[in-house]
Amino acid sequence: MRQDDLYINKIDWISIAIYAVLVIIGWINIYAAVYDEQSIKSIFDFSINSGKQLVWIGTAVLLITVIMVADYRLFENLALILYGFFIILLIITPFIGKEVNGQILSVGFGNFRIQPAEFAKFATALALAKVMERPIFDLGQIKYQIQAIAVIMVPVILIMLQPDTGTAMVYFAFFIMLYREGMPQWYYVLGLSFVAITLLSLGIENNLYLAIAVGVIILILILLGKKKIPRILSLIGIGILIVGYSYSIDYVVSKLPEHQQNRIMVLFNPNLDPLGVGWNVTQSKIAIGSGGFFGKGYLEGTQTKFDFVPEQHTDFIFCTLGEEFGWLGSFVVIGLFCALLIRLVMLAERQKNRFSRIYGYCVISILLFHFMINIAMTVGLFPVVGIPLPFFSYGGSSLWSFTILLFIFIKLDSHRIQLLSRIG
Repeated sequence: MRQDDLYINKIDWISIAIYAVLVIIGWINIYAAVYDEQSIKSIFDFSINSGKQLVWIGTAVLLITVIMVADYRLFENLALILYGFFIILLIITPFIGKEVNGQILSVGFGNFRIQPAEFAKFATALALAKVMERPIFDLGQIKYQIQAIAVIMVPVILIMLQPDTGTAMVYFAFFIMLYREGMPQWYYVLGLSFVAITLLSLGIENNLYLAIAVGVIILILILLGKKKIPRILSLIGIGILIVGYSYSIDYVVSKLPEHQQNRIMVLFNPNLDPLGVGWNVTQSKIAIGSGGFFGKGYLEGTQTKFDFVPEQHTDFIFCTLGEEFGWLGSFVVIGLFCALLIRLVMLAERQKNRFSRIYGYCVISILLFHFMINIAMTVGLFPVVGIPLPFFSYGGSSLWSFTILLFIFIKLDSHRIQLLSRIG
């Protein structure tokens, strides 16, 4: 058997097939989101978003071809160079980028523009894999924890300066990978505690109830460390810090931009401003709910056709699916995403090369975070933060970045035998 035939047989065609199905379903839903009965245009019309998305899909296929024919060692060798390149792009974006809705997100020339923050995701994933692949790298030690966290936080800080809070949040998904690779659990217990305190502080107005809730969380933390007295003392100190933090939430939120404050408050009180800040989520939930079990039919969604939901072809694309294909269509798409994520976990776990495994879990972390937050956002379980649905939402930067992220891992997996021989 020729070497090329052996390589083709090792490609994970299951992941590629799921990717292709998601991209196609996303494309036809983008057309539904911009469909206008008064001026019916073909889905292939390049003057509307579906036609433009088809161009992005075509160029994504070219990117896939380049990735799959490239030397698999190239990605490891260029990992830090790519990371440095996109860090430089993030630094200069506020100075040369185009401003949209108060955010400076894209750079480029003329009509060709890209969002460096989107592409920096796969570069950060490669950099983390490169930094952490060393045999001596141990996340149980502080110095190595600092190194990994620093790789993540540099792009986070630069993206926050644009400012793009939603995209910056995505980079914290890499902590899922760090957990798999041995980051101490107390980081996650403490982090989840602060998240819980934040939500309780925003959602509970009665100070007595808030104090009881905070006390329960502190008690749980102390019980988790009951076997070690020093840990109890440290957790008491952390408890005091949490109490102070819980009563400072209002101050912290007051320092956010006004539109972000409103989005947070609408999450806890959807009726706060139903015709203003809460409009998107309210109309999105109406669209999804009106779809019923089987949906209203393709191109028959009234919420979609009459543009009740802003940004429906991008961040709120899932509500188009829910309205026109109903619960059944939504279930199928969610099932496809879950199948892809489960498949990627299987691929990551079979990697014997540490670089490939770490990168694989970075891919899983990013896709999982986007998938969960986007859908939670459209049904009102998370503030609107502008996070696209992978392979589904309209946009060249989004589709390209997710495609590159996924297919680099598929490429590495297809060469897992060669990668194993390099460390053998």
